This record gives sequence, C-alpha cells and structure tokens, in this order.
Amino acid sequence: MKPLPAGKLPGHLLRALLEDIDPGTDVIVGPGIGRDAAAVRLGDQILVLKTDPITFPTDDAGWYLVNINANDIACMGAEPRWLLVTALLPENQTTPELVTFLFKSLRDACSKIGCSLIGGHTEITEGLDHPILVGQMIGTATESSLIDPSTARTGDAVLLVGGIAVEGTAILAAEITDQDAGEIEPAVLGKAKNFARKPGISVVPYARKLHEQGNLDIRAMHDPTEGGLATGLQEIAESAGLGIEINRDAVHIYPETRAIAGHFGIDPWGLIASGALLCVLPQENVASAIRLLEDIDAPVSVIGYLTEDPDERTLIIDGTRERIPEFAVDEIARYFAGG
Repeated sequence: MKPLPAGKLPGHLLRALLEDIDPGTDVIVGPGIGRDAAAVRLGDQILVLKTDPITFPTDDAGWYLVNINANDIACMGAEPRWLLVTALLPENQTTPELVTFLFKSLRDACSKIGCSLIGGHTEITEGLDHPILVGQMIGTATESSLIDPSTARTGDAVLLVGGIAVEGTAILAAEITDQDAGEIEPAVLGKAKNFARKPGISVVPYARKLHEQGNLDIRAMHDPTEGGLATGLQEIAESAGLGIEINRDAVHIYPETRAIAGHFGIDPWGLIASGALLCVLPQENVASAIRLLEDIDAPVSVIGYLTEDPDERTLIIDGTRERIPEFAVDEIARYFAGG
C-alpha cells in the first residue's frame, strides 16, 4: 500500500477516522474537520483545549509553538490561559545555550499574549536533527463567547483579516541567503525574514478585537495553517456543512510573499498561512466588524460567502468560476521534500 505524503491526513481518511468517535456528554465541540480545538464543559466553566507541534527546523520554534496553539484557542472565542510543552531535543546537538534560548522564546511568546507556561516534558531524543516541540494549550470561554462553526448559515460573509501565507513566507525566507536571493531586493528579503514577528503569525489580537463589541453574531473563525488559505476555506465550508464562493481578487497577498513564493515556484494559496484570520458572520454585521478592526495594522476584506450546496467550492477569477484549488500537501512540505 502506497505511503501517505508528509502533511495533514487526507480529508476523506480523517473524516472516516472521526465518524465513530463518541466524545461524551461533557464535550460541547468535539473532533471534526475545520474545528480548531475542542470545548469541554467543566462545572460552570468551559475549557477549550488544543494541541499542535512545531516539526520544521527553525531557530524560533518556541515563538511559533505558542502562537499557533493560541490562534486556535482564540478562533473558538476563548482566551489562551495555560500551556504545556513537550520538547524533544536532538541527540549530540543539544547544548545548555540551545535549551535556554528555546525556553526564553516560549516565555516571551506566552507573555506577549497573556498565557502561562505551566509544565510539560523534556528529553534528548535519538534520531532527531532539530528540536521538535509539541504544545498543549488550554483556554477558557463562556457560553456566549464560544464559537461553534455548525451555527453558520447560507449567505454568511467570509471576512479575511491579514494577508495569506505569512508563516510560510517567514520560513522560506530563512532558507535564502543574500547570495541566493536572485531578483529579490535586499529590503524585501529582510522584511520577509521577519514576517513571523511583523506582520506576525498571531491572530489573537484580531480575534479579541472582533469580540469587543459582543454582538457581531460570529458564526466561525479559522486560522488557516497547513495547506494554506485554499485548505482553510475548504475546512470552513466542511465544518459549517455548507458550500463557499470566494473572489480571488479580494484576497490580500503581501508583496514580500509574492516575491518569496515566486522565487521558489510556490503557490501562496497552498502555503502555510498562520497570521491570517477567517471570520464568518452575517452580512449585516460586516460593516461593524470592519469598523472594529480599523486601528489594526492589517488588511481586512470580505472575500466571499457561504452557499447552500455543501459540495460547492467556487473561486471567482476575473468573472470566471473555477473550483478552489486543493493541495494534497502544504507547499512548504513539498519544497522541503524536494518536490
């Protein structure tokens, strides 16, 4: 039997694996495609729980780990509160300086978003050539703040906050030396290398802003990660049980992302996209949401709508209707695999 490629499990396989899971009566939001985290009722509190790893080689693994977990907590309408980390460190390469740097990165990132590092596990592991960090984050929500994508309705607007492929831009830019930059201008490459920090991979500030007003009736939020925006849109539709129609020209792609993606021959639509927030809400509340986001340093636009047919995945390009592209693996995984 042919082995699966690197990246997320194929949707049809994951869907089949999840079908027979009975999460129990205390679980408000259980496992499902496009669901960023689980929500559990504990007494009069709601806990939102998430786990996600950083498996690619990067000097800033701690920063990435905290933010990708916190993003998914925030997309459920919860506040990130506590983080546990399993740190698997490479044999024959782990120094006290490396461990100290990783822990400082974790602490700094936690402090930035207001959560606490409360425990975990560390070990030096055979067979690794770079650190692998696995995060388990817990957040808290209320009945009124918790977001359940199954509440989405036909005609709801899809709002995009931020540009796509921010995380992928930062990771790929780190692979380029000044000597190998080709036609990429030095200033553009310098900005791209700092993309994890500015514009940044965190969507927590965006999510918090959208919750300030409290009456936007937000139906879903999603942080598109592996597989990029294209996969994130598929997951939004899947979790809502609806179709989706997107206007390609309304999607913001930073010029730095276009330059880096062009250098590697990569499609930004399939490139890991932490740093962008998808928000689904009734059309009548879009103007209020955009006003709330006026003072953030990020582009905001309505990029499409949910539709009645759950099989519809439409991308409008210059008036032509096509199907939203599908990526079997993230573009960054394809690059690192030499594909």
